[in-house]
Amino acid sequence: MGQNNSVSEFILLGLTEDPAGQKTLFVVFLLIYIGTMVGNLLIVWTVIASPSLDSPMYFFLAYLSLIDALYSSTILPKLLIDLLCDKKTISLTACLVQLFVEHLFGGVEIFLLVFMAYDRYVAICKPLYYLTIMNQRVCVCLVVVSWIGAFAHALVQVFSVYKLPFCGPNIIDHFACDMYPLLGLACTDTYFLGLTVVGNNGAISVVVFMLLLLSYGIILNSLKTHSQEGRRKALSTCSSHIMVIVLFFVPCIFMYVRPVSNFPLDKFITVFYTVFTPMLNPLIYTLRNLEIKKSMEKLCRKIFTSDRIRISSCYS
Repeated sequence: MGQNNSVSEFILLGLTEDPAGQKTLFVVFLLIYIGTMVGNLLIVWTVIASPSLDSPMYFFLAYLSLIDALYSSTILPKLLIDLLCDKKTISLTACLVQLFVEHLFGGVEIFLLVFMAYDRYVAICKPLYYLTIMNQRVCVCLVVVSWIGAFAHALVQVFSVYKLPFCGPNIIDHFACDMYPLLGLACTDTYFLGLTVVGNNGAISVVVFMLLLLSYGIILNSLKTHSQEGRRKALSTCSSHIMVIVLFFVPCIFMYVRPVSNFPLDKFITVFYTVFTPMLNPLIYTLRNLEIKKSMEKLCRKIFTSDRIRISSCYS
């Protein structure tokens, strides 16, 4: 780090300084976190345990749900602990780790959303070649590419902050470590580094978002030649994907397509895409996907039946 760095930890101001408000938020976020983990891991378990969901689309969906669970875990556990503490601190090292992991999982999710769009394009526009193009080897390779690309992206974020000097103040008006709050505390001019962040985060988010909307526009336009039942299934799947894309990218674009600055609204936007979006994704996919709902019902009935048989055998 910079030679003039004298800061070993940061003080987080959090979401609110009202003790009653903190307790209320703790209960709300704890319930959200439990719901997020249960919902996303339930999708992963359902896809793994259901032979009828053995397709590339559900493979990517299960992986996206796993990433959502991990992504939520980078912020929420620390936030929950801080809501119960009077003094909220985070070491410089832990801050950099949180920044890296957050952008790592966020980057993986961006790649997965792109690959899911490509999967739907092949399935709807080239159905005869779908299983040939999207075979198991290709799916695994795409997941590996998503991790490599996300790792490179996260490494750039952390390296940009790692070399900055921090000599005080060390108070972050936020509940987590992110690029703009940290750049605002650096004891040096961060104008050009801020432009790099806009180019790396903001521009990429805008370009990917527009390309995804364009790709789904092409997919939906191709449905004119499909049967009514085929259009219904494709519309249900694509609309779910589009909703998830909007929920993920719009807050990211708001956060990063601007010069280095901090607004009071930033904390609430960050809450939305780090807390609420991972919880909403499994709801969107399960409520609008009949096959997943049927598979979950079958697994639940199977577990309930096996438990009932086991209990009855114990008393016989």
